[in-house]
Amino acid sequence: MRVPGFARMYTSLVFGRMANSMGSVAMVLFVLQRFHSPELAGATAFCASLPGILVSPIGGALLDRYGRARLIMVDYVVAAVTLGAIAILSLAHNLSPPSLLVIVVLSSVTGPLSWAGMRSLFPIIAPRHLWERANGLDSSGNVIATLLASPLAGALVGLFGGEWGLIASGLLFLAAAGALVGLHDPSIRAKAVDSVMRNAWNGLAYTLRNPTLRGLALTLSAYNLGNGVLVIALPVLVLSRLNSGPAVVGAMWGVMGGFGMVSALVAGRMSSIGRERQMMVIAILIGAAGTAVLAFAGNVAVVVVSVVLLGLATGPFDVGLFTLRQRRTSPAWFGRAFAISMALNSVGNPIGSAIAGPVIARSLTVAIGFAVVMCLIAGLIPMLAIPARDEAVEPSLPG
Repeated sequence: MRVPGFARMYTSLVFGRMANSMGSVAMVLFVLQRFHSPELAGATAFCASLPGILVSPIGGALLDRYGRARLIMVDYVVAAVTLGAIAILSLAHNLSPPSLLVIVVLSSVTGPLSWAGMRSLFPIIAPRHLWERANGLDSSGNVIATLLASPLAGALVGLFGGEWGLIASGLLFLAAAGALVGLHDPSIRAKAVDSVMRNAWNGLAYTLRNPTLRGLALTLSAYNLGNGVLVIALPVLVLSRLNSGPAVVGAMWGVMGGFGMVSALVAGRMSSIGRERQMMVIAILIGAAGTAVLAFAGNVAVVVVSVVLLGLATGPFDVGLFTLRQRRTSPAWFGRAFAISMALNSVGNPIGSAIAGPVIARSLTVAIGFAVVMCLIAGLIPMLAIPARDEAVEPSLPG
């Protein structure tokens, strides 16, 4: 925190992650509460992710060319405006499913500017010898958000309705943008010798030619198929099978975040050099066990056991992933490579959520079983597809 600019950046990150976590939980609960449709909840989660994934090469090129702080602020403001629009239209009884999905798609398009921009700022602002600790804080930013914002979102939706959960998320996004005002951005800027589209294409080529980034994409895309199912399955399980309220859904995500924060800070104090792949595999297996427990949940206590295991998996997985990606990516490509890598890594989330809606409508147990299988498949990939040693971080590019 004594590194110049780091505390302000981290404050913005925590506010932004809290806003995103609150918005994600509130959005699913809002759709289930207002439209009573798991299928629409899955479609909404799909539309909230996929457009940003598709435009991530362009977002990364913009980050490398123009810096990060200002573009992160742009996305935070867009997120606040779109969440407010959904809430206002709903309160006015003018929100239809098509208009909801259109607004969610528009919000998603600028997403890479914040999630790739913020993550690529960490290895730029923090010195190299502090990367593990910085990445532990980066991971803890996610779990702090889950710990605090998810229960708050559940409580707001339960007490006042989904619209107020969305409005609160928008206000947090504005706070995140405000924390970045005046931040010195020391990003290495790519020379504007080519068009943004050409730079985006080169970034895609760099990422696909980098063996580590390619292996991470295979691992995360499979793992996140299971995570995308859980985003819908956990609320449906708590609300339908256990007959509990939105506040309990938020509390479960909060328990996951609490244990995730502990595991992230512990993992961040350990040297991960040469052990990143093993850390990821162990974490994936713990996550698979936690997901499997969820299939047998007949009461809230069993759900707690599941989310505790899922939380404990967070720290070692994130620290191993983040440091491996940073060490094996050239700093000049941080914006493009991180944006594209994170997009490829997260492509499983919207697909998993889209699959989850109709499957859960027929069998919640089958949906959870699918998530477990995808976790186990993901656990095989790091040792097979990610090189054991550092390879060149400047793979050749097409002319």
